[in-house]
Amino acid sequence: MDSVLFLQQLVNGLSLGSMYALIAVGYTMVYGVLRLINFAHGDIMMVGAYIALLLINCLSPFVDASLINDGIGKYILAIFIVALIASMFFSSIVGIIIDKIAYKPLRKAPRISLLITAIGVSFLLQNLFNMIFTSTEQQFPVPPIFEKMITLGKVSMTLGSLLVPLMTVIVMFFVLILLYKSKYGIAIRALAFDIQTVNLMGINANRIIAIVFALGSALAALAGIFWSSNYYSVYPTMGTLVGLKAFAAAVLGGIGSVVGAVLGGLIIGLTEVMVVAFFPDLSGFKDAFAFIFLVFILLFRPTGILGINFEKSRF
Repeated sequence: MDSVLFLQQLVNGLSLGSMYALIAVGYTMVYGVLRLINFAHGDIMMVGAYIALLLINCLSPFVDASLINDGIGKYILAIFIVALIASMFFSSIVGIIIDKIAYKPLRKAPRISLLITAIGVSFLLQNLFNMIFTSTEQQFPVPPIFEKMITLGKVSMTLGSLLVPLMTVIVMFFVLILLYKSKYGIAIRALAFDIQTVNLMGINANRIIAIVFALGSALAALAGIFWSSNYYSVYPTMGTLVGLKAFAAAVLGGIGSVVGAVLGGLIIGLTEVMVVAFFPDLSGFKDAFAFIFLVFILLFRPTGILGINFEKSRF
């Protein structure tokens, strides 16, 4: 493989890994607070993509191409941004509702009950959206500016593929600032140590947990929109395999660590892309290689690359 092709695949791997990372941060936040592996988290990504698709389709008829002429691209981008923000907001509400209905009644139940409930919520969301939208893939409209080609040396990439890693870095710093520089962040980290003590100190634990679910769901929706923008399609089961890979990324990086979740996502994405680039004949097994790499790392580092000692620290 020559250097140009390697750099090209490196950019593709970073873009893919960044989408995994955005979802993995939500996994690690929820696990850090509740020790809950929220297997419905990948399906929140799908919900966010569908909400954005519906909003774009509803707002697009108001864009009259004959009146706007060359400026239509700016209006489409504006519609996309509005849809993205609204999707993150409504997905946050969906996350809070799922917590209130499915997880809150089981706070004191055995962990296995929460795990089974999470799987049930995942199937519920998939079948609900399959019933409403059918299983047919729907095309996701992408702003023309996202498809603009950028050339750095001999490496070419779309603007959209560059925006995803940039957005992931911004999100990571935002979450870290929230956790370590805000009162809500202090409450989240305290809650991760001991829910009962937090309640005794006058903090509404359920409200803090709702904030964690809202934040994680918003990030999943953001990842779903970027995923749909890069692969141009939306369908009810799109979050299943992606969610599993994001969970693998969170475990690989060290579940409970925000930075670890981002690092794990990037590693999984790079592994998946590089395997296909170096071994084209094994392209059909690219999904398996990501999990094989996870197992290999965990053999030597059971807590993940940046694994956290939950008795001493959080996130």
